[in-house]
Parts: sequence; structure tokens; C-alpha cells
Amino acid sequence: MSKIRITLAKSKIGQTKHQKLVLEALGLGKIGSKTEQNLTPQISGMIEKVKHLVQIEEIK
Repeated sequence: MSKIRITLAKSKIGQTKHQKLVLEALGLGKIGSKTEQNLTPQISGMIEKVKHLVQIEEIK
């Protein structure tokens, strides 16, 4: 299973409640916060919902 690093690049102010909850579930709070996750179908779906707010890097 590959790992990815997710970075919050844009503010969650003005986003929908659902998008804010997705960011919280991913472990992202402030702009610039980072988290490492295994790339599972569930995480991939969460990223799809907030892809305009985050940056994704693959970790080797």
C-alpha cells in the first residue's frame, strides 16, 4: 500500500460543513498542516471531496 502526504494549502473558511468535517477527519487543521496516510479507497474518496484545498505528494 502506498503512502501519501496531504498538505492543507487553502483555508477552510467559507467551505461547506461537510468539507470541513472531511478535513478534520484527515487530521488537517491550519493552513500548512500535513498528515501522512495510507492510500486506501476511503482516503482517496475523502481527498476527492477537498482536492481544491489540499496538495498531495506520494511518499516512497
